[in-house]
Amino acid sequence: MLSVKNNLMAENTSRHLGRAYSSLSRSVERLSSGLRVASAKDDAAGMAVRELLRADIAVLNQATRNGNDAISMLQSAEGALGVIDEIMVRMHTLAEQASTGTYSTEQREMMNNEFQQLANEITRISATTEFNGQNLINSGTSSYDVHLGSNTASHKITMAAADMSAAGLGISAVTSNAVFSTYVSDETANWANVTTGGDLTFTFATDGAITVTLGVANHSMAAVRDAINAAASWDAAKIVTDSETGLKTLKVVGETAGAGNDVTVGVGTLVFGAGADLAQTSWTRTQGSGTGQKIDTASDAEAALTALGTAVIEKDKVRARFGYLMNRLESSVSVIQVQSENLLAAESRISDVDVASEMAIMTRNQVLAQAGVSMLAQANQLPQMALQLLRG
Repeated sequence: MLSVKNNLMAENTSRHLGRAYSSLSRSVERLSSGLRVASAKDDAAGMAVRELLRADIAVLNQATRNGNDAISMLQSAEGALGVIDEIMVRMHTLAEQASTGTYSTEQREMMNNEFQQLANEITRISATTEFNGQNLINSGTSSYDVHLGSNTASHKITMAAADMSAAGLGISAVTSNAVFSTYVSDETANWANVTTGGDLTFTFATDGAITVTLGVANHSMAAVRDAINAAASWDAAKIVTDSETGLKTLKVVGETAGAGNDVTVGVGTLVFGAGADLAQTSWTRTQGSGTGQKIDTASDAEAALTALGTAVIEKDKVRARFGYLMNRLESSVSVIQVQSENLLAAESRISDVDVASEMAIMTRNQVLAQAGVSMLAQANQLPQMALQLLRG
């Protein structure tokens, strides 16, 4: 029906043009964003699944970083154990050397000095080897859980710490009770200038007293050492040489190791002249556990060899454990990466636009829109025909 009031053909064409234009707009949005599902209205169920997948992918990616961080932590600890291994080889060598009878007491004392320093270095390494403030080789009670992508306990790998200090390995430096005098450079030179003779007494809580009588004379450090040992029933006095400065000091130790074997020093009626001060206040007392190893005698060196053998086994157990934990974590990280990749592929199939298919749809919508515009222009001209009839 030809009419002037209502142009039904134009209305119909406009509706189809709007639909084609809306589809064209949606295709442009998808192609420009790369997403098939840009909002919930595009695919409500698909978006719900996609967001769950994205959360799982993010968790798995962080789990990969967790595993790699744990591997780095284990590598730091295992590297430190490699250095400790080298130190223990040297300690083994020194203990074997000191256990033979071809060396003098002074030579064994020098070996023992190095032995004690190496034991202290093992303790220092174990205390300072950290990864992000965490230490795997300075405690036998701590452990660290590596979380690998789930809230369940089955997705955790526990890294147990170990005490790889010298004390933990049973090869710590000896820290039994001792007293030290002032340092000298020559043990045979005049050291203690006694002007009034009397007794020098070392009283140990467990071992009793050592009383040494010093006459009026200039006494060397070596002479005082010999006098103390002559009065004691054990090898109580030793002269220790500092490896860096070369200075010597007199050390007096109890026969029984242990922190409870405290010592006091008494000088009685001894009076010292200029150049020497061996009054009670000039002696420094040190106490310790007394559980360490030493190699200043052949028998002690043999005992140290046994302790070192046990320590090497314990160290190797821990080092091996770190090794298989690294292998396990590397396998776990590989599996997690595959899982993340597969989930990413699934998320892509739900969320990402198929460019080829969408381009075909866009081309079709472009043609429909162009046709709709052309037809709408034609439909808008139809009322002119009615006007011609009215002009008659």
